Amino acid sequence: MTDDWEHLLAAAMSTFADVLEDSEATDPVPSCPGWTVADLVDHLGGVHQWAWHAVVFGNADGQPEPAPADPAELVGWYAGHAGSLRDALAAAGPAGPAWTFGTEATAGWWLRRQTHETRMHTRDLLEAGGWVDEWEVTPDLAWDGVHEVATEFYPRQVRLGRTEPIPATLRLVPTDLPQAMPVVIGAAEPVVELQAPAADLLLMLWHRQECPDPASAALLSLPIVP
Repeated sequence: MTDDWEHLLAAAMSTFADVLEDSEATDPVPSCPGWTVADLVDHLGGVHQWAWHAVVFGNADGQPEPAPADPAELVGWYAGHAGSLRDALAAAGPAGPAWTFGTEATAGWWLRRQTHETRMHTRDLLEAGGWVDEWEVTPDLAWDGVHEVATEFYPRQVRLGRTEPIPATLRLVPTDLPQAMPVVIGAAEPVVELQAPAADLLLMLWHRQECPDPASAALLSLPIVP
């Protein structure tokens, strides 16, 4: 785990903008069916705006402006909204109050959430350009993302009625973090254990990578995440 979320978010946003410089706005994004690169930028920039509103105004009523139609303006548009969010988070401080959709109503919650959001969509952007092998994430950061799914997203999916509780217990074990305790999703029998590097577990949870184990794959096909 890490507490250096300000640095991690700034680095993730910078990397996304750098990759975007070399991307074609009309290229399809394989991991987000039906989206082009321009759609992906519109989504991530919109999420940054929504998070900014949640931090500054303390509610979920933000109305993001859409990305510009001119591909030449996408990088500047994205970087501007990314910078505004970083500024708002810095002004609030990690312990500052903010509306969130999770278990903690602080700006620090958004630092973590937007770091994971931006890093995952950077992978999507790299895949669109044929550079997915350039995506990197440390085991600790990937494992934190797995924890986020188990403690934030899956309970919310159940709470909102988007899925029933999964009909088993999915026990996730990171093979590259031998001291880490397993992460558990669900509470029913049987217990299905999936062992893999932390980054692979994160990608499987977010449907960016196929799961080689049929029993685990069946559980991962359920709407554990949005």
